[in-house]
Amino acid sequence: MNTRENAESSLHVFEKYESEVRSYIRSFPTVFTKAQGYKMWDENGKEYIDFFSGAGALNYGHNHPKMKQRLVDYMMNDGITHSLDMATDAKAEFLQNFNDIILEPRNLDYKVMFPGPTGTNTVESALKIARKVTGRTNVISFTNGFHGMTIGALSVTGNSFKRQGAGIPLQHSVAMPYDNYVSDELDTVEYLERFLEDNGSGVSVPAAIILETVQGEGGVNAARFEWLKKIEAVCKRWGILLIIDDVQAGCGRTGTFFSFEPAGIKPDIVCLSKSIGGFGLPLALTLIKPEYDIWEPGEHNGTFRGNNFAFLTATEALEFWKDDSFEKEIQEKSVKISEFLEKIVAKYPEIKGAVKGRGFMQGIASKINGLASKVCEEAFKRGLIMETAGANDEVFKLFPALIIDQEGLDKGFEIIEQSVAAVVNKKEAVTN
Repeated sequence: MNTRENAESSLHVFEKYESEVRSYIRSFPTVFTKAQGYKMWDENGKEYIDFFSGAGALNYGHNHPKMKQRLVDYMMNDGITHSLDMATDAKAEFLQNFNDIILEPRNLDYKVMFPGPTGTNTVESALKIARKVTGRTNVISFTNGFHGMTIGALSVTGNSFKRQGAGIPLQHSVAMPYDNYVSDELDTVEYLERFLEDNGSGVSVPAAIILETVQGEGGVNAARFEWLKKIEAVCKRWGILLIIDDVQAGCGRTGTFFSFEPAGIKPDIVCLSKSIGGFGLPLALTLIKPEYDIWEPGEHNGTFRGNNFAFLTATEALEFWKDDSFEKEIQEKSVKISEFLEKIVAKYPEIKGAVKGRGFMQGIASKINGLASKVCEEAFKRGLIMETAGANDEVFKLFPALIIDQEGLDKGFEIIEQSVAAVVNKKEAVTN
């Protein structure tokens, strides 16, 4: 049996027993058995460079040795695994370190809520507390925003395919155009504020405005810092709570720990998940300004909001942020990513591409239907894992682990260029 036949045979169990809803397995049709750092291996021993990083949940790579060792030692010493929101030493250590290493140096003052294990949990809790604080119902979100798959989070998500999956009307939200959604000339903040000012607009003053500073699933759209400052000013003027969804863009993905830091804004509520756990273990935080932390005990809860394994690895991950050296490394490598993508756009005008995003959250949007998906397919054949983004999967995006070395980046770049060239050559062959 050859390698391909063996892979198809191994995948049969998933086709036979797993729901049709499975998705990533269709893009990466092999059985993975091992992962370390920025690399993965399948059952046939084939090596892959991971430019996917668990959709941003593995910023520190796979199986980081220090996190893994802490986890093993904790288990062997019968450390607390499950505790709901009871006090544990693992949680105490994380809370103290998160305050000392992340919040205080950035002059940020937040109460930390553990709403449940996933990104959609933190968004749901953020929407609830904003409505409770303000006594208002509606929330303003933005075109191409993605905030999760539960009903509240879906109501502020732009993707029509995801929204239709709810099966019911999604209410109490209003979508406004994101920065540069229409054109570079249209000031979408002015557009938004006109709706708030006009009693005939049909849009009431909302409880909150929720946004991603870089829209990951929505197409790697990066808002200008000036635009973000204006949104914050609108919120202050109208008494609206500003929620920044940093589930994917946070934890260093855009070059700073929080994606909003370079804009100089201080959100009222921040949603964190994915890489906050460090190791890929489920964990989510909702950061709330103390004056808005008006929950009654147990008013929002969940069985798995006290993931002690994740507290351990999250604490270890914070070691990367004790000084500014890691941040500087990310920013230096980010420049290399930008330069490479700009080179591809210039060298292959046939793809009609444009570079999107910032930091380790960048990609190329192509005006040619289906091109991004074909590039990702070619890359996978050559040993690189990469996914698409955007309402029409028009962007192939680079999400390497933040710890990747230059050799890994260069090898990944080489495979991407080979893949783009292969797609362009096939297209030309078909045209001719």
